[in-house]
Amino acid sequence: MTTPSATVPENRRHSAPWFGELLRRLHFYAGILVGPFILIAALSGALYAISPQLEKAVYAEQLYAPPTDHPLPLASQVEAANAVIGDAATPSAVRPAPGPGNTTRVMYSDPSLGESESRAIFVDPGTAEVVGDLTVYGTSGALPLRTWIDQMHRSLHLGDVGRLYSELAASWLGIVAAAGLVLWILRARRTKKPTAMLRPSRKHQGLRRTFSWHSSVGVWAAIGMLFLSATGITWSQLGGDNVTKLRAALSWETPAVSTELGGASATGVHAHHHGDSSSAEEAGSADNHAAIDPADFDMMLSMGQDVNIDTGLVEILPPADDHSAWVVQEIQRSFPTKVDAVAFDPETMEVTDRVDFADYSVPAKLARWGIDLHMGSMFGLANQIVLFVLAVGIASMVVWGYRMWWQRRPKHEPSKRFGVVPARGALAKAPRWDLAVVVLAAVGIGWLLPMVGISLVVFVIFDVVLGVLARHRSRRRQVAEALVS
Repeated sequence: MTTPSATVPENRRHSAPWFGELLRRLHFYAGILVGPFILIAALSGALYAISPQLEKAVYAEQLYAPPTDHPLPLASQVEAANAVIGDAATPSAVRPAPGPGNTTRVMYSDPSLGESESRAIFVDPGTAEVVGDLTVYGTSGALPLRTWIDQMHRSLHLGDVGRLYSELAASWLGIVAAAGLVLWILRARRTKKPTAMLRPSRKHQGLRRTFSWHSSVGVWAAIGMLFLSATGITWSQLGGDNVTKLRAALSWETPAVSTELGGASATGVHAHHHGDSSSAEEAGSADNHAAIDPADFDMMLSMGQDVNIDTGLVEILPPADDHSAWVVQEIQRSFPTKVDAVAFDPETMEVTDRVDFADYSVPAKLARWGIDLHMGSMFGLANQIVLFVLAVGIASMVVWGYRMWWQRRPKHEPSKRFGVVPARGALAKAPRWDLAVVVLAAVGIGWLLPMVGISLVVFVIFDVVLGVLARHRSRRRQVAEALVS
């Protein structure tokens, strides 16, 4: 029995593998056009992953001191630092030596420095000898080398304009990873030995070998790529602002201790990439016109330890003005996470506010852990090694992608210098409702991640131009053949 001609196109329309074709073309264009940005972000990210170890080696003189079982009071150490700064200096924060063999950091605001930067005087806690004077950045306390690498990864040292590069890379990294993972699954379903696709092929050469490396490494790295994309977007300018608004609407904000006397806990998202400055730290960095007795730092540390401070990695912030409180906060980003904080009224010495990590909401805890994993501080050296390997893998996949494009160029047409592009027309094969879902998803993602929306429009324009040029060449070829015949 013959199928009515009117139903054939509809059947084909529903059975055509349009989604895989669409993902393949999207994966290709994103890889070709956004690949350079992802490559730079991956290589600079790999360097940042090992920067804590580089920092320990380069700044060993400032970071370490002979171990002592009887450190001097913080008052003596602060006085030694004040003597270096002069002009009746008042610290904006003090970080006591976290353990034997470490130095104390006494930090000062400096209007000549950048946002989230402070001048730090490093003091030997056993002798009160000043052993260093460096600029530090944010809650991570990054020293100049790590800060330089961080800014390279974040903005290519181009300021806010440069940050758009990392936002573009972070936004598309997750989309490329998700599309590649679905394509891998579709291909695995058609092969007899899907487990063989989990490792690179050694028996093939040329394009097939490059593809096996690209796909096998990609499937193992997919989860890590999705994670880096999701956490990286939170630091971005445009998409990060939308994420902040979304978290606020869902009450998923990270709580921060209030420095206002008589005020309640504040909430806010840590927005400084790798600086991760809290509202308490920002308040403490303001000019403090009230005289601070160096002995108060010892008293506040002791009082904080009686409330909820139980780790060596601590920061003590004096009042920013006459209407602000002292803050003692934990800054341990490794596991278990220690970020409790407590505020004290400088007149009554009573607790005015308190924030405990145990009381964070689940989304706030996940955000905290996600940031710390992304920065490599959660599990220390092991975390940093994983990030380094992952970043190198991402960079390698970008290179393999370009190599595959080169290897796909038609050998019988020397005039074509580039590889074959995945066929267009996938959306034309999609059912109407599926097409509507794709369009709505694209609009939604483009709104949440503006750099994706802008670049997606560029992709479409680029693709339309290529299509017009291809049709024009085809017509010219047909005319030429007709004249010859």
